[in-house]
Amino acid sequence: MSDIRGELEVDTLLKLVLGLVAVVLVLEILEAAISGLAWLLGPFFVIVQLAIAVLIVLWLLDRI
Repeated sequence: MSDIRGELEVDTLLKLVLGLVAVVLVLEILEAAISGLAWLLGPFFVIVQLAIAVLIVLWLLDRI
């Protein structure tokens, strides 16, 4: 019975973990930026979201 566990090198595993941490940090920064924008726009943020959704749908349907 052969044991194939532990074939990843430590450097590779550290790079993988560092990459995942970087992704989490970028997502946190984006979340903060979007929440800040929502705070600035206040009640108009829902209207902006609906306008963006309508533009995406129109673009997908080749209407614009």
